[in-house]
Amino acid sequence: MNGKSSKFKKMRMITLIEAVIILLLIILLVWSLFLRDSSGQPSVPTSAELSSEDPEVRTKAVIDKEETFYQLDGRKILLSDETYGEIYLPVYENVPECSKDKDSLISRNGYTFYRQNGEITSIPGIDVSTHQGDIDWAQVKAAGVEFAIIRVGYRTYGGGEINFDDSFAKNLSEADAAGIKTGVYFFSQAISAEEAIAEADAVIDAIEPYNVTYPVVYDWEIIYDDAARTDNVPVDVLTDACIAFCERVKSAGYTPMIYQNKRTSLFKLDLPRLQDYDFWLAEYNDGPTYFYDFDMWQYSCTGRIPGITGDVDLNISFKDYSAQ
Repeated sequence: MNGKSSKFKKMRMITLIEAVIILLLIILLVWSLFLRDSSGQPSVPTSAELSSEDPEVRTKAVIDKEETFYQLDGRKILLSDETYGEIYLPVYENVPECSKDKDSLISRNGYTFYRQNGEITSIPGIDVSTHQGDIDWAQVKAAGVEFAIIRVGYRTYGGGEINFDDSFAKNLSEADAAGIKTGVYFFSQAISAEEAIAEADAVIDAIEPYNVTYPVVYDWEIIYDDAARTDNVPVDVLTDACIAFCERVKSAGYTPMIYQNKRTSLFKLDLPRLQDYDFWLAEYNDGPTYFYDFDMWQYSCTGRIPGITGDVDLNISFKDYSAQ
């Protein structure tokens, strides 16, 4: 009887020890997998650790209401949408809002001007391409046009080839000879920063012989009613392309500028990253409704100017770039 009791106690003790050991192993496993690493720090790698391991890894900041990336005072940009009706975007805290007094915009005979202290301070201009045909630049100058933004070239939205505008050299030479200040633009369909750099280099090489005193403009546009290679370009890639083009232009000694319409600007550009560059707004209204600041305004695509057959885009500049 006593021998059996002693043997039973030993077996119970062994079973208890085994259970304790198994429990400890489970605790250690959970600790190592889910709680802490050997240094006592969180086991999920930090963004700094990721960057040190691979400099090409790009992390994206988490934006929440405790941060000041957006205004939290209730200001909203209201838009109209075919599906949702009225929609709104929060206002960026770190993007300057429009500095123009919209009550100072006046229209006369189909043209718009900006007036301050009783004097017109805006500069009237146009933008043209080969689509305007043969232009009589002397008549354009006599009509009061002071600057022209001339298309140098474009990238095709199907195959992605870079082409030059058939009329850019003639327009640049003849506009300058007529006393009109000139800038240029490139119609981009870039899908990477590398392609945007190639476009900038093509423009810089093409305009080197000419007297370009107004901005060199990056004009990236969405293609409607047709499939295009740019249909699914992400916001960060498009913004990278804008920066790449503008920095290349700046390094060549020209003033870079970004051209965009209101909705594409708000929906497809990371505006806080683009504050180093002047902005040319396309919005065809009696007055601009764009919330943020801009330096040129394309207010019509159906303007009429002596010396040009058919419609032409009308613009005003709030800066005299030729004097800078």
